[in-house]
Amino acid sequence: MRLTGRHRAWKGEVMEAAQPLARPEPDAAHGGSLSGSAEAPSPYDLIRPARLTTPFVFASPHSGRLYPADLMAASSLDTAQIRRSEDALVDSLVAGAPGAGIPLIAMRYARAYVDVNREPGELDPAMFEDELPAFARGCSTRVQAGLGTIARVVAEGQEIYARKLTWAEAKARIAAVHAPYHCALERLLQEARDACGFAVLVDWHSMPSAAAGGDASRGVRGADVILGDRFGAACAFGVTRLVERELEQRGYRVARNAPYAGGYTTQFYGRPHEGVHALQIELNRGLYLDETTLAPTPGFARLASDLTRLCAILAACDWKRLA
Repeated sequence: MRLTGRHRAWKGEVMEAAQPLARPEPDAAHGGSLSGSAEAPSPYDLIRPARLTTPFVFASPHSGRLYPADLMAASSLDTAQIRRSEDALVDSLVAGAPGAGIPLIAMRYARAYVDVNREPGELDPAMFEDELPAFARGCSTRVQAGLGTIARVVAEGQEIYARKLTWAEAKARIAAVHAPYHCALERLLQEARDACGFAVLVDWHSMPSAAAGGDASRGVRGADVILGDRFGAACAFGVTRLVERELEQRGYRVARNAPYAGGYTTQFYGRPHEGVHALQIELNRGLYLDETTLAPTPGFARLASDLTRLCAILAACDWKRLA
């Protein structure tokens, strides 16, 4: 992938700061962690198919459930509160992908620790006690909303931190989590492109039901799924249209690009002219999740089944025209 000056600056910082994180010990209730030990796991899970047979790569960047000790020690929130930012169980919803020949990469670390669907330098200087280098001072609308690479807030605008962070803390987190994830994602896309002549990244997310539009008081139903392809710039129309059609045929209400047109990952990797397409898919949490407890509802099984079927359809299509 073509790197910007900001990315090149970050690569130098990452090589300097790279060091293992403490291993989060599993938390029985949440799959998270409030303590660490000697050795860190990979920041992501990667499930490969027995044989790569499709140009597709699936990613679930926000479903991680590990909350390291350094995050919780600095946080003013408890585990239940800080989990409000999770795209809970999205990785489980698309777990059928490898069976259809599609590799699946899913974050282990929570997005509240490091958000890999952000440029590495989208940091809010106001969160830090020391000065950030110029390439790490974010000014995007996401940073202004408190949702940079290291988020300031979780859902409902609750402030995460009880103190200011340091540049060294941020650099270490990004080096240990963000950089390895994107290195792995780039490798997967290159493998797909080598095998098929092109690659298609599908970046899976979930959205609060309140963000889906609609008006329950007037009986107006919001979107069940929002497809983000950067208004056609990141993904071939045929891919977006097929996903839309298949989901609509299963009774889902599908919208495009509003309010989610695709985040950093979709924008950075979605370069059809270079043989890489990217599509972001937002699933309404009300379809499958109790949004208060984050426990699956009876709708989970239906949605997971429908998405497994979608995987098979995507894998079976002849996409040679995209090459």
